[in-house]
Amino acid sequence: MTTLGVIFDMDGVLIDSGAHHRAAWRALLEELGTTPARPDYWRLTIGRPGHEAVSLLLGRDLPWPEAERLADRKREHYLRLSRQGFPAVPGVAAFIDVLERAGVPRAVATSASRHDVDRLLGRLHLRERFSVVVAAEDVRSGKPDPEVYLRAAEGIAVPPRACLVFEDSVVGVQAARRAGMQVIGVVTAHTEEELRAAGAARVIEDFEGLAWPL
Repeated sequence: MTTLGVIFDMDGVLIDSGAHHRAAWRALLEELGTTPARPDYWRLTIGRPGHEAVSLLLGRDLPWPEAERLADRKREHYLRLSRQGFPAVPGVAAFIDVLERAGVPRAVATSASRHDVDRLLGRLHLRERFSVVVAAEDVRSGKPDPEVYLRAAEGIAVPPRACLVFEDSVVGVQAARRAGMQVIGVVTAHTEEELRAAGAARVIEDFEGLAWPL
């Protein structure tokens, strides 16, 4: 089926926020007196809601209130670090222009909070470019569960099999594939090999020069 709709993850796809996320998790672990078992520990958190990521980083299940408290603390660090704002991923604004001119429905499907979506995309004048945003508060299960992508497809009234997703995380690629969607990986967080192994049909460094249809 021809692609009729395009769905974007936010962090690492629309905005280049990976550095602040890594620094925020590092600050939280330092507060807890925990030394990560591996140098790329932050990869465990990519694309996951904060309360799920905390348990993975600490290597144990946490009671829901404790997981939420630590996730909120990480978010405080993240907000402090991100006050300076984030740049857009190169070429993404121009690519959205191309989609808009072509009349392609667009959505954001993210593990971030709606507050963060509005604030971060608003600064870059990207928030108004999307008719549908599905955020952490809108789903019961985070990626790699396909719920966030299925809700986004429903929001733009496009069948999942006719949606193309841009994702930078392995769990995000897995979520989109489980939703029956085609995926293009963006290598801001994972390697091309990792994204292809998760199910990405194609991998790009950024959106510079990307045309439509692909």
